[in-house]
Amino acid sequence: MATSPLTRSRLVAQSLTAPSYASPAAAVAAFGAMQGQDLPGVLASAALRSTGGLSAVFDDLAERRLVRGYPMRGTVFLMASDDLTWVTELCAGPSLRAAAARRHQLGLDDEQQTRARHIAEEVLADGPMPRAELFEIWDAAGLAPKGGRGYHMLFTLIADGVTAYGPWNGSEQDVVLVEEWLPGNPGLAERFNGERIPAVAEFLLRYLTSHGPATLRDFAWWTKLTLSEIRRALPLIVERLESDGAEEPSYWRPGLLDEARAQTRAASAPLLLPGFDEYILGYQDRLFAMSATHHARLVPGNNGVFRRTVLVGGRVRGTWARAGRPGRRSLEIEEFEPITEAAHKRLAARFAAFPFAGE
Repeated sequence: MATSPLTRSRLVAQSLTAPSYASPAAAVAAFGAMQGQDLPGVLASAALRSTGGLSAVFDDLAERRLVRGYPMRGTVFLMASDDLTWVTELCAGPSLRAAAARRHQLGLDDEQQTRARHIAEEVLADGPMPRAELFEIWDAAGLAPKGGRGYHMLFTLIADGVTAYGPWNGSEQDVVLVEEWLPGNPGLAERFNGERIPAVAEFLLRYLTSHGPATLRDFAWWTKLTLSEIRRALPLIVERLESDGAEEPSYWRPGLLDEARAQTRAASAPLLLPGFDEYILGYQDRLFAMSATHHARLVPGNNGVFRRTVLVGGRVRGTWARAGRPGRRSLEIEEFEPITEAAHKRLAARFAAFPFAGE
């Protein structure tokens, strides 16, 4: 199945035609962040773009090079640890304000949130802890974390830069205290002298070089930063990018289009992607990779839960699942369009090599 110039370029930019990063942490740093509601999925996304495989992802988590936080949109993202604090300070304000406005709906108040913070700081000072264990401690302290209250309290602490998700414990990431797990983690003051526009420019450059061709509106949608700030930041980096010069221009890293033309065959190869992968969720308009009908099947009921995708020629041709029991797993594909027997064989090989975590 032939690729379009746009899908081919984005596949190459996203390092999906071949792993191009020396480590998962390097891949995530280059992207700025990878959407991570589906934890096994985002770990696979990082592994697929780098050499070393899933074990390297676990190593990067254990060695404090990768964490997950809530830097923007009220959504959890996998991030390079060095970027956690400054990106969160840059982007998390609106989601923190929205969460505070909803707090009363959960029967929470600011005093309870402050108590939750003090307890977390005390118990996590001794090291990482599973989320369920932290919730039990909050429960014993009378904070009643059930019914979404625990999630809200922990989200607020993460989006406020106090805690994060750190090392893999075999089934999930433990919660860590940022000042203990990542001492001296640089914020906006340390990285950018407290100036927002240079920080926006740095984040924008990473997005466009890893996701491009993409527009400023794509980045604004992805981060929820204002177009005003983004447009002020663009002149700081525009000479390091190529553009199509359109009325609403797209930007990409230099040399990308030549690389994409040289990788036409690799870009046409069948791929298995996790749910919530940046290739699908990294743009305001996803229809470059699928039809509107197929999008409805990818997100049944428009419920925000993205199924794993089968790509052929950079387009979504179906979804896939891991069927069977441990030790006897098999690939199960729901085809949106007919997939050739040759492509099925390639997909079976992709399945055998896929970096599964926690399943």
